[in-house]
Amino acid sequence: MERINLIDDIKSLSTFRAEATTCIKHVHNTKRPMVITQRGKGVAILLDINEYESLQEKIELLQDVYKAEKQIKLGEVSTHTQAQKNILKKLKNEN
Repeated sequence: MERINLIDDIKSLSTFRAEATTCIKHVHNTKRPMVITQRGKGVAILLDINEYESLQEKIELLQDVYKAEKQIKLGEVSTHTQAQKNILKKLKNEN
């Protein structure tokens, strides 16, 4: 995802309402999020759907890494041989 351009990517709520289609096209074309403000404060982010899905995938991957690191610290690990046996056993049970 591209970084926000402080000149082009911050719009007031009233501007967004008046130019919604243009704002959506801008976000889609630039792949940058748009900050929507109300009374001078950020209240919402408009994000391209593909960029949103990409962020979700990255978050899920980071959560998996965090979980794995925690399991390693707690000693909840298996040897390669044991992991291989567990996977083969599960595959065998599925058939």
